[in-house]
Amino acid sequence: MNDIEPFRIAIPDEDLRDLQARLRATRWPDGWPDPGWSYGVDGAFLRDLCRYWAEEYDWRTHESELNGFSQYRTRIDGAPLHFLHVRSPEPGAIPLVMTHGWPCSIVEFIKVLGPLTDPVSHGGKPEDAFHVVCPSIPGYGFSGPTPGPGWDTLRVATALAALMQQLGYDTYGAQGGDWGASIAIWLGHVAPEHVMGVHINTVASGPDAPAEFDDITPEEEQALARVRRYMAEGAGYAAIQSTRPNTVGIALDDSPAGLCAWIVDKFWDWSDHGGDVLRSFTRDEILTDVSIYWFTRTATSAGRLYYEAAHGGTTAYQIPRLEVPVGCAIFPAEIATPSRRWAELRHHVVHYERYDRGGHFAAYEVPDLFVRDVRRFFGRFR
Repeated sequence: MNDIEPFRIAIPDEDLRDLQARLRATRWPDGWPDPGWSYGVDGAFLRDLCRYWAEEYDWRTHESELNGFSQYRTRIDGAPLHFLHVRSPEPGAIPLVMTHGWPCSIVEFIKVLGPLTDPVSHGGKPEDAFHVVCPSIPGYGFSGPTPGPGWDTLRVATALAALMQQLGYDTYGAQGGDWGASIAIWLGHVAPEHVMGVHINTVASGPDAPAEFDDITPEEEQALARVRRYMAEGAGYAAIQSTRPNTVGIALDDSPAGLCAWIVDKFWDWSDHGGDVLRSFTRDEILTDVSIYWFTRTATSAGRLYYEAAHGGTTAYQIPRLEVPVGCAIFPAEIATPSRRWAELRHHVVHYERYDRGGHFAAYEVPDLFVRDVRRFFGRFR
């Protein structure tokens, strides 16, 4: 474990020019009749987004916004680890480590950092406050690629437990979605004496077979249908990254348009937008996330987390039941939307709330609901 050093994002001008040149030189597929999103990413949408990325998007504006939050780098277990550390002005604030997933980054949380750390300035109460630690998963973003194999979700959780100890937090909460949910749950196993509670907005839980419940509800039928649709039509990326991350990574790290297509497809598929992804996210919000992967050259290393978790037996459905108190926030456009009794099969659920809007990237898409749910769950521990 190394010392913690202040970190500031400063992408070289040369990298910005290189990105623009690559985007302008993109070799687009043939122009057969546009099928919209039915074959994957909408070609017309992507072309316009990449044009905007090359000609109008201003990375420096968003770089400056990110640099407005205190951030640091250290090294734990041989791997570099970047994180935001935003302390609250409130003396009774709860320490909270919030972890993103794929294909997102620390940018997923920038809308909620203010309300969580300084609630009084955002319509909340002093007792709603948190000290927030927001890491870039090793292999992702400004943490950079991992130095070698073996970095699965359990190892990441162990590193984050060491980070929280290094920061002087003896008792804290954990929050996450996507891989961040798995990491938060593993944190509850790794450091149960330190983790007061785990809040997740991706809840991977359900019966081994529907017949385990002979009184399945319409809500549960719908949840099963969503998962079946995902496995049939939406899980190809996971199969590839779980088996051949280095192969697809060559294309993703070389072509910004290809990387953008790979990521935007998931923003469209996993958000609550009624057919127009720009109802959930602005172009700048999407492109800031994609830009972080591009500039840090971590598309390949991020994809390896799928391989490591699959081969290490640490995926969401392989984690043992967690007895630390768990809060579940269920958003309608999420991949899995299990009922409370299904969530209770794998977690000690003390809080369960369903919402009528939002999706996989809840903190980015519906920050108001996300903040409300995090406050409600952790309020029981104050």
